[in-house]
Amino acid sequence: MNRREVITALAVAAAARPVAARAQQPALPVVGFLNSASPALFAHLVRAFHQGLSETGYAEGRNVAIDYRWAENQYHRLSVLVGDLVRRQVAVIVAFPNVSALAAKSATTTIPIVFVTGSDPVEIGLVASLNRPGGNITGVTSLNVEVGQKRLELLHELVPTTTVIAALVNPTNSNAETLTRDLQAATRALGLQLHVLPASTEGDFDTVFASVVRLRAGALVIGADAFFTSRSELLAALTLRHAVPTIYQTREFALAGGLMSYGGSFTDNFRQVGVYTGRILKGEKPADLPVQQATKVDLIINLKTARMLGLEVPPSLLARADEVIE
Repeated sequence: MNRREVITALAVAAAARPVAARAQQPALPVVGFLNSASPALFAHLVRAFHQGLSETGYAEGRNVAIDYRWAENQYHRLSVLVGDLVRRQVAVIVAFPNVSALAAKSATTTIPIVFVTGSDPVEIGLVASLNRPGGNITGVTSLNVEVGQKRLELLHELVPTTTVIAALVNPTNSNAETLTRDLQAATRALGLQLHVLPASTEGDFDTVFASVVRLRAGALVIGADAFFTSRSELLAALTLRHAVPTIYQTREFALAGGLMSYGGSFTDNFRQVGVYTGRILKGEKPADLPVQQATKVDLIINLKTARMLGLEVPPSLLARADEVIE
């Protein structure tokens, strides 16, 4: 071998070494993030999820990859999206809300699933029990559906002369039946009349608010639903435009001009889901991780909106508020 051949061989070997080294590096574990809504409206929850991951030593791009799948409120797409994640053999699937979690559970019995839900996960069939979820699934519940009756009671306390209440419910959500049943029981107990109005698309909102006016409903309760959450600002604007005293679950609704909100913090829930995801990546099994049940529920009153609606907020209600927006 002459000198030129030796130099060429050494150069080829040197160039090949980094390629070979990279090829030997193990692939990052992949987390599938399945959501029925759109990414722009859930950026703050994704950040909370990353925070939870970081508490267990994981950071996207450094030692874990995340494959985001968004259904853009087209629930029928979820089975296809989760099917892709299963075929990719991701290490964990994170699913929110109920419809996403149920789609993930139907798609795999082996890949670990961590959910976020505002419903009772036992009642909707996600887990066998909170303490022993069993199988390949666990998660966090804020029980936002279960406090639906309390939302109605708080709203009635603010508008006690109202006898007709409307409720906005997404009929495609698995919690619709439970929510409707609970609200009907609460209105009967208070001697009120309830009208349940369905909406599953943004185009339905005009019909809903026209019905509120036609039915002469003096107040509106918005049912817990991820699609409604993603449209919190729009719903708040519509309630102001139609001058309807309204309560919803998220703080974002009250911040956007909605009258009241009462519910748990999804930000805290997603941080906990990040923690659980990291623990599963380290080898723990979902069946050994009890479903975390958030117990803190915040009441937020937008006093500025109350004044615009001509409402006098009782001092007793203000005293119980965790936050008052003025």
